[in-house]
Amino acid sequence: MHIVVCIKQVPDSAQIRVHPVTNTIMRQGVPTIINPYDLFALEAALELRDQFGGEVTVLTMGPPSAEDSLRKALTFGADRAVLLTDRFFAGADTLATTYALATAIRKIGETYGAPDIIFTGKQTIDGDTAQVGPGIAKRLGLLQLTYVARIGTLDLAARTIEAERRSEGGVQVLRTKLPCLITMLEATNEIRRGAMIDALRAARATIVKWSAQEAGVEDIAKCGLRGSPTIVKRVFAPPPRAEKAVLIDFGSRPPAEALIEDIFKRQPKLEAELVALARGF
Repeated sequence: MHIVVCIKQVPDSAQIRVHPVTNTIMRQGVPTIINPYDLFALEAALELRDQFGGEVTVLTMGPPSAEDSLRKALTFGADRAVLLTDRFFAGADTLATTYALATAIRKIGETYGAPDIIFTGKQTIDGDTAQVGPGIAKRLGLLQLTYVARIGTLDLAARTIEAERRSEGGVQVLRTKLPCLITMLEATNEIRRGAMIDALRAARATIVKWSAQEAGVEDIAKCGLRGSPTIVKRVFAPPPRAEKAVLIDFGSRPPAEALIEDIFKRQPKLEAELVALARGF
């Protein structure tokens, strides 16, 4: 069994700064980490590999410095790491990103064997779009299971997998054919502590690096900034709240009653609006 896990190196959200003039995220000098949601995908892939055998290939698209995140993934136990890096990929939105990653996954399939499952995190902490996983599935013509909370049964002979998916109405138990793409929810597992042998292997491992040409990208115009119809007009931090917290003296009154009275006192129209709404029902 061959599993591909797509990860992304992202700025540490606790230390992100916004440029005061351009209103864009300042990535220079900001520590980078593996997108936290992708770690749940990686652990799910490693658990399946440990149970059923096979290999786990980790793939990312980014600058040469993204090699650090790939080596970190190798320390957790991944078998192989592929870095898709080229100046043509710079400035890619989710549409251009899925085009490049889907092309690289085809190349991985030709080189190391067709993947049975592709894992991604549900989204990234820098973009928060949750579009890359489904976008890859669409480009590769794969069935997809999104927001998966738990992997159930995997039948390699029947080429089926069963998973629990969280939805607004509860939990859905879905079964689909392989190959497929799965996006994992947060808090579904806990990334393992890498073994010493994996850490030593990761330190001396050769990271496979592909340019756009080496990955088999046919149309450079679909990559990077040129292939990205999305335009970020402005990135900004929300302004600090001007209102200060108010201490409410409940006295001998019940807290709930005192709080409601205070709210109606501060917002005189609210009580009348609620009464009118109630009468409408």
